[in-house]
Amino acid sequence: MPQVHTYTDLITGRLVSRYKRFFADIELDNGEVITAHCANTGAMTGVCKIGSPVLVSHHSNPKRKLAYSWEAIYLDEQWIGINTSLPNRVIGHMLDRHLLPDLEPYTIVKGEVAYGNEKSRIDFLLTDADSGKRSYVEVKNTTWCMGSLALFPDTVTTRGQKHIRELMSVISEDTAAALIFFINRGDCDRFAAGAQADPEYARLLKEAIAKGVKVLACRFAIKPTKITYLGLASLEN
Repeated sequence: MPQVHTYTDLITGRLVSRYKRFFADIELDNGEVITAHCANTGAMTGVCKIGSPVLVSHHSNPKRKLAYSWEAIYLDEQWIGINTSLPNRVIGHMLDRHLLPDLEPYTIVKGEVAYGNEKSRIDFLLTDADSGKRSYVEVKNTTWCMGSLALFPDTVTTRGQKHIRELMSVISEDTAAALIFFINRGDCDRFAAGAQADPEYARLLKEAIAKGVKVLACRFAIKPTKITYLGLASLEN
């Protein structure tokens, strides 16, 4: 399976607390307690256990308010990715390498393109220069699970609901739409909508699939030095 991301010099510690959505206090292995940026502002259901081992990255950019970013947590005998800004970068690299054949054909990849009726921005717009066909691709980080079943979302997401509506609205003869669920842990080989957390999202996802929106539940194994793509999870009703 292809390696799709390389971590550089991650630092180990333990989670002390997570608060105000954006902040996590972490005790490093050397005893120092630091405050790291938590890019995951959601509920983090099941992946925010105090005292668990964590990985953080250090950044020397003086413009940053916090020098550290929380990258991963060790639970269920594995590392689980926490940094929600990373999946888009990983998927971008995978698109450049043409590692997702379900989205072919395309020759041009553009990120953060304005589109839709509700003033949205799509994560990626793929265009085939030969045919002119386009594909709008949205990426969602996924960490909540029940056994080997990955679930999204883990709380009500009006933003996520809007994105599904936007994807359905662009489908036409020469325009496709796809939703990638980035399963940021290696122990899930099935995927379903988190209907318990957001019934409306589950309803919209079912409608979108019926209307032709492609759903790719992509599996990834997280290690302290790298991320590896494991292929697609099966979709559950």
